[in-house]
Amino acid sequence: MTEQLAPDADIEALTASLQSSDADDIAAIDALISTYPDDPRLHFMRGSVLAGQSKHIEAHEALSKAVEIAPEFAIARYQLGFFELTSGEADRALSTWGPLLKQAKDNYLRVFVEGMTFLIRDEFDDAITKFETGIALNQDNPPMNDDIRLLMRELRNKADGSGPDTSADAGSSDSELSATSLLLGQLGGTRTIN
Repeated sequence: MTEQLAPDADIEALTASLQSSDADDIAAIDALISTYPDDPRLHFMRGSVLAGQSKHIEAHEALSKAVEIAPEFAIARYQLGFFELTSGEADRALSTWGPLLKQAKDNYLRVFVEGMTFLIRDEFDDAITKFETGIALNQDNPPMNDDIRLLMRELRNKADGSGPDTSADAGSSDSELSATSLLLGQLGGTRTIN
């Protein structure tokens, strides 16, 4: 496959415009996609922006397209799996993440996926241990570390009973923590990973 990628200068300009609050994010991304439809970075950015806007179906399509174009695009694969998990599709997320588990043992994405796997199985202490290890390894993507720290903080709050859903009106199973409900309630569509 011969990919035609957007010039790095265009990607840098787009990234800068996405960081300004007055930019029309999707229009700017779509303009570049119309010229460079096979650039997985653009589809990844589009998916991340749409996820942040809670446009879940479109976000999933864009993130899936990024991974379809470039299956080795590890951060897009991680983000797609994370999005699937926060959408309540744990089995799909695990399938999406499968190739990341073939990365080197000290690859932060692999370690985060291992942590998510423990989380899905409600093995919270092991999940936190993996997340801490992944954060120490991740020097490339500080916003991802922030998301993982938020998740760890919520896990610890739930474990010690100080989480936000401990009131009597939170439901009949207050004392039990479901990984999927935690992710849906705390991270789904509220943050994106750059």
